[in-house]
Amino acid sequence: MNKRSLLISGFIALTFIITNSCTEATKEKKETAFTDKQLGQMLVIGFKGSSIHAESPIVQDIKQRNIGGMILYNYDHLGDSIGRNIESPDQLLKLNSALVGYSMNPPIIAIGQDGSKESPLYNLYPDWKRIFSNPILPDSLEIVEIARKFAQEFMVLGLNTNLHPRLDLNIKTTNASSPGLISSDPQKVVSTSKIILDEYDTEKLLSVPKYFPGYTPDYDQADSVNDITAIWSDDFLIPYKELFQSRTIRAIQTSHSLNGNIDPEWPGTFSSHTINELLRDSLGFGGVVFSDDLQKPIISTHYNLETVIERSINAGVDILVFGNNFEYDEDIAKKAIATMQKLLDEGKIKPEMIEAALARVDKLKQDVIAELCTCLN
Repeated sequence: MNKRSLLISGFIALTFIITNSCTEATKEKKETAFTDKQLGQMLVIGFKGSSIHAESPIVQDIKQRNIGGMILYNYDHLGDSIGRNIESPDQLLKLNSALVGYSMNPPIIAIGQDGSKESPLYNLYPDWKRIFSNPILPDSLEIVEIARKFAQEFMVLGLNTNLHPRLDLNIKTTNASSPGLISSDPQKVVSTSKIILDEYDTEKLLSVPKYFPGYTPDYDQADSVNDITAIWSDDFLIPYKELFQSRTIRAIQTSHSLNGNIDPEWPGTFSSHTINELLRDSLGFGGVVFSDDLQKPIISTHYNLETVIERSINAGVDILVFGNNFEYDEDIAKKAIATMQKLLDEGKIKPEMIEAALARVDKLKQDVIAELCTCLN
């Protein structure tokens, strides 16, 4: 074979290798690609209004993007007003029935009835006792009674998810303390949380204990900074350890606080040391991880949307919550999904992280949410 023939043969072989490699790469990309409607299942979105119709922005998010769920509020931070989504029991049931009716997959319909001043059902039942507003908790029987009332009312109102109870320890550092905190004693937090969870479990609702691994007791949702490093200890983990060992906890919500004991660089929601390593690997939690609201000032004043999504997903968050309450963007679901696709294309998020998150979310919905939504549909 002469020199020219060798060159031609080499060129043909090289072309075959390159073409084959490109074909394999394209095939691999197609196999690991996610549709917008798949990624939508990782979003829980807040919206304005006490009623919806076919052209409402939240309905477009449901129909076009298949978002995983919605979070409802009574208090509107931007408008400093009440009645954002919740006006009356009949209205709320009608709203939730419509949300289910428009959804392709059983949607999470969540509120944070956690004993804080913004707990939305206090607006509907102002005479019901606020057990976490007092410095001394009532006895166990009274806690059972109040927890049972609210849990049963969830069913009546068409709600299926409560972001509650709070497992942070109420370590007194100042006179201020956030309502909703149970105690500084980890064992008291455990015993009270079990009572609350028992009542919600009886109604087959989803409870989401929070905020892992903790906020300071004086944290306010409007704060732009929170650092729990100085007061945090392993005692903050005791409620999680004991609840994980004694019952099925299907979901946990994160804290945005900076905790230098675990990760001196990133807040909890963005920290792989906190979620992947501590919560999942060390404590053995295999359920769904909800972020705290990613539009709270503690996040929005420091990070852009791309950083928020990249850090959250890589840290191990399964459901990204955008409450649309501290800032309002009716296109946030569309922007979040586009950002997720961009990060996947650039290799900044691994497909395996998305696959694992979607599998956990799907299991959660089949185990808990689907049956509750069937009752409404």
